[in-house]
Amino acid sequence: MYKVLVIEDEDIIREGLRYLLDWTELQCVVVGEAANGVEGLQQISELNPDIVLLDVNMPLKNGIDMLAECKSRDLFSTIILSGYDDFNYAKRAMQFSVNEYLLKPVDPCELKEAVKRAITSVDAKKQYHIMKQSIQTPDKVNVLNVDVWHKWNDKSKHVRQMIAYIQEHYHEKISIHDLVDELGMGTTYLNKKFKEATSYTFNDFLNRYRIQKAIERIKTGEDKITMIAIDVGFSNYRYFIDVFKKYTEFLPSDFTAYFGDKE
Repeated sequence: MYKVLVIEDEDIIREGLRYLLDWTELQCVVVGEAANGVEGLQQISELNPDIVLLDVNMPLKNGIDMLAECKSRDLFSTIILSGYDDFNYAKRAMQFSVNEYLLKPVDPCELKEAVKRAITSVDAKKQYHIMKQSIQTPDKVNVLNVDVWHKWNDKSKHVRQMIAYIQEHYHEKISIHDLVDELGMGTTYLNKKFKEATSYTFNDFLNRYRIQKAIERIKTGEDKITMIAIDVGFSNYRYFIDVFKKYTEFLPSDFTAYFGDKE
């Protein structure tokens, strides 16, 4: 169930919001109330709500000032309730990732749709927060063991040649079979030597190298992911997504959101 907190200074309106909707139908439950921004901050801290219905004009601390002080506002969805059709309030509210801005008296249908959108938003916020707080975050992803880069020069000539070939042709359609004639060795021998030296098979190393190159491009934020996929050697976009997730545990769009947020 999604936890809803009502922050409204008028008793009648605050109580009415509890019964305006069938909250259970929306998989929600009203877990608390507050009559001003000061109480609101305390309730948010204690209850960790998913959705906050927030009045703008309240004593002690208004809704916008409360949001400005709330350090956890990015973890819940906010629906602003106001009796004033004031663009300045709406503009200030948008600075704090407010999902909806509804005028009083609140229409039940409008509120219901606003809550549905707020649920979608809070689900996305939770997923993103978990990603950012987890041990494995995009900036810590290690697709290709860096030790390989420090050690491969000490390995056999054939391994050095295979890695150099990947570095030069990774954006093309290549396989270990392309090196059989050039190196004068069979695929079984080459795969064995490559695995011994790098801990990866040739194809595994190739895909990891391609994904590493894709990540470097995604970090710059200069190109669309579909174009990056083609440029690093994946003609099939769906396959690129699958390989990317396999090696990073994230989607390319997660990287875009993460590094875009860092800038």
